[in-house]
Amino acid sequence: MESIRRTRPDRQTRRARIAVSALFLTNGALFANILPRYPEIKSALGLDNLGYGVAIAAFPAGAIAAGLLAAVLIRRFGSARVAVIGTVLTSLGLLSAALAPSGVLFALALLLGGASDAITDVAQNAHGLRVQKRYGRSIINGFHAIWSIGAVLGGVMAAGAIALHLPLAVHLGISTALFAAVALLALGFCLPGRDDDAEEAAAEPGELAGQVRRGVPPRTVVAIVALTLIAMAGAVAEDAGNSWATLYLGDSLGAAAAIAPLGFIALVGAQFIGRLLGDPLTDRFGQRAVAAVGALIAAVGMTLALAFPSIPGTILGFAAVGFGIATLIPAAMHAADELPGLRSGVGLTLVSWLLRLGFLLSPPFVGYLAETQSLAAGLIVAPAAALVAVLLSGFLDGRRPRD
Repeated sequence: MESIRRTRPDRQTRRARIAVSALFLTNGALFANILPRYPEIKSALGLDNLGYGVAIAAFPAGAIAAGLLAAVLIRRFGSARVAVIGTVLTSLGLLSAALAPSGVLFALALLLGGASDAITDVAQNAHGLRVQKRYGRSIINGFHAIWSIGAVLGGVMAAGAIALHLPLAVHLGISTALFAAVALLALGFCLPGRDDDAEEAAAEPGELAGQVRRGVPPRTVVAIVALTLIAMAGAVAEDAGNSWATLYLGDSLGAAAAIAPLGFIALVGAQFIGRLLGDPLTDRFGQRAVAAVGALIAAVGMTLALAFPSIPGTILGFAAVGFGIATLIPAAMHAADELPGLRSGVGLTLVSWLLRLGFLLSPPFVGYLAETQSLAAGLIVAPAAALVAVLLSGFLDGRRPRD
């Protein structure tokens, strides 16, 4: 891995770091504001568990459809502008979903919101890599930790709105206006100029097709599949908390409306802690050990929560999932970006794009099991996915010396 030359960041670079942090914060907070209110939307639209699962799968479907367009837009307009415009469009998509009068329009709004969110995700990471290069040391994991802070903030805002009986339109209207304004303000402090150095973070569709035509070694193909499954395992386990925790605590366990969102908040809060500890633990023990142990914690914690159901135990179970999977997706992306025989950015783009299949396939599958069996049976996908990550963790880097 190429070493990064340490430099002292100037004032412009420090301000850009704050601006990128603000973009990550808004990205986490926007979606987290609507997630705890999904049960209310589900009830108002008269959706059963299967219909609900299919509808919320529209968000990752939009992300898959639009994800590969990010590099094209970044090259043309710059990562900062794309990230900010994408944030505004995402916020409007989620607001439209909250106000949708039917299940079809709800799914359509989520589809558009997911498409803009995927582009935003690549763009803000690309700009974060520009800032990181100026810093001369790793700060990208800190941005992802701030995303988790935003998710906690959004979850707390939603729980407060529910406790205060704030109408959905008022709550999401405030969220949209607040975080869209933060993103627009951050644009003025981002780095100016082109993104030539950061463009390698994402490959265009033509580059991916060219790489396939030139041929990829079988060992590399196997590695890409394994790393994609690891990343998807993190996505599936995370989605269990994002999409179903509030519904499970409220409907299945009888938690009060203001208590039910705590499962989601516990997951993203523990995920934040796991990401803060991820860098030093990886430096000491390597990605392989950290991912395997973390995934095992997630599997055991959620299995115990489902086997012995209680409100406190379930909240702790979702916290175990969040903490355990915190490093899975970053580790898989890092390993994919260093695969031999692939141009820089190709492996990362493939895994980043394909992992969203986990977010796409998980909600309908859990919804089907919830409709035919029980929601507890559907949530078994979380520990099962974590066990897949344990089994495939050998494809991640072992212990590596610190730089």
